[in-house]
Amino acid sequence: MALAKMRRDFARSGLTEAVARHDTPALFDWLIRILSLQGVSDAIAWRYMDQHGSVSFADLETTLAAAPSCPKLTSYWHFDACRFTKQTFLCSEPSHIEACPLPYHDLRNGRLNQTAYSLFLFLRDVCGGDLVGWIDERLAAADAVEGPQRTARFRQALLEPLGSIYGVSSKVLSMALADLLLLGDSMRERWVATGASMIAIDTLVHNWLHRSGCLSELDAEHAYGAGCYALGGCATIIEAASQHIDARVYCRDGPATYPRLVQKAIWLFCTEANLDICNGNRIDDRFACRDASCPLGDGCARRPLFPAARLNR
Repeated sequence: MALAKMRRDFARSGLTEAVARHDTPALFDWLIRILSLQGVSDAIAWRYMDQHGSVSFADLETTLAAAPSCPKLTSYWHFDACRFTKQTFLCSEPSHIEACPLPYHDLRNGRLNQTAYSLFLFLRDVCGGDLVGWIDERLAAADAVEGPQRTARFRQALLEPLGSIYGVSSKVLSMALADLLLLGDSMRERWVATGASMIAIDTLVHNWLHRSGCLSELDAEHAYGAGCYALGGCATIIEAASQHIDARVYCRDGPATYPRLVQKAIWLFCTEANLDICNGNRIDDRFACRDASCPLGDGCARRPLFPAARLNR
């Protein structure tokens, strides 16, 4: 996971220049594609976008310039409870739907149509059309607050407001911000520090923390979901562990404390496309894992995910 190569790839895509130019339309076009990776596998999401396209900042700028009649499209703060569904072609303002531009973008489902408009309105109305400048201001304000947990303040300064964009999950938002902040400008120290601390918790990572005994040993057991990002949840545990690892041993051009790298290592250990060791395909989760060849050996508690399911055999 060499940051230098990742930054070269990011630059080749034009995104480094977009950050330097404060080019919000280009960043929107990239970000909305990343945010579309929700609810299905990445392969399915990318295949749909390859076949049907995505939606661009220019598209929404043009449609909203025509002042559509739906009151929810007035501003970011008006855009609430749209409830458009592609399958039924219904929404919460049925008298406006025929003239509304939102349903007519061929995205994978109606939730993504709402996400696209919510993101556009956030960038226009909350960020003043300058996402890069807004991030700089938010991180600078968080850095002006004295006290420990600097990177936690940075994360909160971005994740809390961006998390209010409709349909955006903490996992995908953290993934997108990690890439943008780590790769967008290596000279922005606050960006790099924040990006390195962004942790994306999926079921593989959460389940590994359960099976290995980390959650029980730290008295932090919880269901997968919002609890993973709550105080004392999966993200907190991974960040605390990263404090004891000099990540430069594994990523020489990265920061010494690199929670994102620790999370990625757990994910690679579990995912079928990589080491394929700790996942539901390999383990019958009604029972303790029986893989004697697992490199964790006795370091893993081998706790079953669903022991109660034994009763229903």
